[in-house]
Amino acid sequence: MSKHRRRAPARRSPHGRAVAGGAFAVTVGLGAALGVWISADGSSTGSGQRAEGAPAAAPSPSPTRSYALSQAPRTIPAVRSHTPARGPGWRPARGGRVVVDHASLADEGKLIASELGLTYAGRKDDSRPGDLRLALGKGGNPESYTMTVRDGRVTIKGPADAGVFYGTRTLKQAVRGGGTAPEGVVNDMPAKPRRGFMLDIARKPFTAGWIEDRIRELGDLKFNELGLHFSDDQGFRIQSDTHPEVVSQSHLTKAEVKRIVDLAASRHITVVPEIDSPGHLGAVLAAHPELQLRNAQGVATRGAIDISKEQAARIVDDLLGEYAGLFPGGQWHLGGDEYQALTARDPEASYPQLAAAARKAHGPGGTVADLATSWLNDRAATVRRNNRTPRAWNDGFFRNTSVRPAEDIVTAYWTGKEIGARQPAEYLAAGRKVLNYNDEFLYYVLGEPNNFVYPTGERIYEQWTPRVLRGTQAVPAQYDAQILGGSFAVWCDLANSQTQDQVAAGIRMPLRAMIQKLWHPGEPEMSWTEFKALANRLG
Repeated sequence: MSKHRRRAPARRSPHGRAVAGGAFAVTVGLGAALGVWISADGSSTGSGQRAEGAPAAAPSPSPTRSYALSQAPRTIPAVRSHTPARGPGWRPARGGRVVVDHASLADEGKLIASELGLTYAGRKDDSRPGDLRLALGKGGNPESYTMTVRDGRVTIKGPADAGVFYGTRTLKQAVRGGGTAPEGVVNDMPAKPRRGFMLDIARKPFTAGWIEDRIRELGDLKFNELGLHFSDDQGFRIQSDTHPEVVSQSHLTKAEVKRIVDLAASRHITVVPEIDSPGHLGAVLAAHPELQLRNAQGVATRGAIDISKEQAARIVDDLLGEYAGLFPGGQWHLGGDEYQALTARDPEASYPQLAAAARKAHGPGGTVADLATSWLNDRAATVRRNNRTPRAWNDGFFRNTSVRPAEDIVTAYWTGKEIGARQPAEYLAAGRKVLNYNDEFLYYVLGEPNNFVYPTGERIYEQWTPRVLRGTQAVPAQYDAQILGGSFAVWCDLANSQTQDQVAAGIRMPLRAMIQKLWHPGEPEMSWTEFKALANRLG
């Protein structure tokens, strides 16, 4: 997905807006603090030293003086709405409890209790000063929540577990960044339902531990998808029982993948696997050279499988079926991009076996593009049988074919430089749902080949929105509902250009800038300088 040339980044437009409300004067880490706790109005509520790891005493729910109206908690992403109130706010207190009103919230309760140094008390009907209560309500977006800070207590309530979890992330950041969750009511929900990060582990193997660290980071930022591109020309990186011969020496075991998937699920993150086909199958073809696509002169076409052969479909479907149990989420990425047979000036002449198969399957006018589209539809049918929603790269959708891509295949739009390049509006006008992978802003390509430049958080924060699908121009607002969200992508074309730690550092601010735009639809209130300072304070 990163072999085409791209334009140089557009000139950054100036951006700077004053941030509303007062700032907390002291940054307090979870589990250790020393100094003065500051209330939401900026005045001291007490001083002194407390032991490392011990929560401070709770502020009095009955203030003896007048409090200024609270300010919204400073979080990434920013909350959508905060109704201010007067009061001392809430902070984790020695002996404080996390209680739940439903057993399904136990995981969320135990996690936030461990993070804030509180006691998880399970299901309780009574109420005590300092309590954090997690509750389920009725109706609404399952990722929405309400956080109420009142009378020395916090209640986080949502229609489903996911929303409650996101409320605990807001609370965690509020305490980490300012020591106190401000009095009042937060009403919050995401602007976009798909908020993703995609990692190319095929070209560069990443350790399970590094991936797990990213999951924790993504969860705290309210991302809900992790894409794993684990098969490409350079490697096949997950253990296989149906075709062990295709697996690279350096790979993740199924046990490691299960731990990754389970950790992701605990953070309400869906792991989206990708076995890219019919191109980018070099690792599979190394073990099955008889399936290699060759042109009329017998020259092998790199990474391309011969889709005229029945065994080609069989081996890919074997793998898709095998991993369905390992990745239980409802999404599946089929790839579909850069099938090199279609880069030929005359695909039918260059690949007569594909042309013959196309005519046999689709009549005298059948083309290689028809055959490739049929391949995509067949793979979609394979994952659909396992109750997955398929997606494919936009250059896997071809113009003027007699075979149409299945309507439920979501378009993962990454490039405007594909064969017969089309504007994003063409996909949208056809009614397609689209995910934004804009390579101008969201592609972190190791080594910066082919004119790619490492994206910056500042540029994403100031110039990108989910409607900016191609280049720097937004599609018309009428299509906003069809854009399901977006995904930041790490591609490892020059795998040794950066270490794992360098990748983690390089994507840190771009991820934070991106989630701000996927969660909150409005213009950010903070300038980039202020946003970056907040990110550094939150850790």
